[in-house]
Amino acid sequence: MVEPSREMIRGCRVTKLELLWGPHPRVRIAIEGQPVADGTCVVYWMQRAQRGRDNAALNLAIATGNALKLPVIACFGLTAAYPSAQRRHYRFLVDGLIDIKADLNAKGVAFVVRLGDPAEVVLKLASELKPAVVIGDENPLRVGQMWRDHLTESLQVPLRFVDSDVVIPTSLFPKEEYAARTIRPKIHRIWDEYLKPIPNPKAQVPWPDDMLPKGEAIETEGLLGKLKVGGVGEVPSYRGGTQEAIRRLRIFIEQRLPRYATERNEPTPYMTSELSAHLHFGQISPLTIALAVLEADVPEESRASYLEELIVRRELAINFVARNPRYDELSGCPNWALATLAKHADDPRPHRYSPAQLEAGESHDPLWNASQMEMVLTGRMHNYMRMYWAKKILEWCPDAEAAFAVAMDLNDRYEMDGRDPNGYTGIAWAIGGKHDRPWPERPIFGTVRFMSYESTRRKFDSDGYIARVRSLGQGRLFDA
Repeated sequence: MVEPSREMIRGCRVTKLELLWGPHPRVRIAIEGQPVADGTCVVYWMQRAQRGRDNAALNLAIATGNALKLPVIACFGLTAAYPSAQRRHYRFLVDGLIDIKADLNAKGVAFVVRLGDPAEVVLKLASELKPAVVIGDENPLRVGQMWRDHLTESLQVPLRFVDSDVVIPTSLFPKEEYAARTIRPKIHRIWDEYLKPIPNPKAQVPWPDDMLPKGEAIETEGLLGKLKVGGVGEVPSYRGGTQEAIRRLRIFIEQRLPRYATERNEPTPYMTSELSAHLHFGQISPLTIALAVLEADVPEESRASYLEELIVRRELAINFVARNPRYDELSGCPNWALATLAKHADDPRPHRYSPAQLEAGESHDPLWNASQMEMVLTGRMHNYMRMYWAKKILEWCPDAEAAFAVAMDLNDRYEMDGRDPNGYTGIAWAIGGKHDRPWPERPIFGTVRFMSYESTRRKFDSDGYIARVRSLGQGRLFDA
């Protein structure tokens, strides 16, 4: 097999099949073999990378279809059974499907959405269409891995998964990294190779309209009605989709990025990009964001600070989830932290709150209440406040395991970017010392880093933050 050009994934300019089908650090071979000779099409299973542009997996599918002179179809399996996902998350996701359809149609790629277990949706579609090959998205999270394992066990054609939602392929870091300081130099040594634009190729063989498989009408209210998902309510002002992500990126570059290095920890007003939910749903590529930041006319300090968060810190979190099967449990945290938390497990708690009280924001701490209320009402919480929020849960729960479980539950149900490597890693850092170091010992926390109300509130306009969130909730959650 000829070693492939790296342009294969970036832009799919390579058209020789032997190059397309060779090894690449962004591609994992799940089912070996060359494309089926009498296959009728190429199927792209979209799940993590929910976008029709700047998508390495989609590019590979299109390039393969062009090389084989076959049409390409993208399919999306929409399940109402994703753990902890609520109605607010499904609206955000379904909003994005409309942009996907438009972008795929512009590329000559068909798109079908079906309800059901995603792996079963792909298997049924494959039995109907008899594809030459199936290409899907890589995803380090447990649920996605279960889907991919099921598909791998049952599919009868070659299957590849593409790591589309990172700048640097996750396969290049095969072991769990200890901290940002261990992964940072590895990323910086090679990131120039990957920080390059992705062309967006078009399918050369159009999908015949009269052969489009049956699927759901891609319309927000209709799909939500069929899903019948309840739980935490929607956030109407928080829209999903690639177009919205691009709009937010433009605002960030023009209005916030110049001051990012010095004001990123200031939650009133936000100086962050507010793109975490769109990144979580794959509605915008991290590479798209990184390239826009690199091209922006801003102070180098702000550019470097943002790329540290977007690439180094985000991909450290993905490494943690990909390499540690206990990423959503306290037991997945480092031994030194587990030992010190166990030593202080019986320390008296000055305040104790039940999970229900915490969910309702009924603590004595107005700053913590504001952060909880912001999450409940808006589906997001400023990154700096997330650290304080999780550490106070540790301080107010019976033990570290209970605190970890409460933080995970609230994060996954209320945050629009919940159920994400960044969220799991942030909680593991705050409660279990993940990617951190021991600090001076103190009650409850042991040597896990501590954050106090007084020191935290002095670092930004905390009164302004509380007032802003109060105005959103008209005083709710502030009875304590």
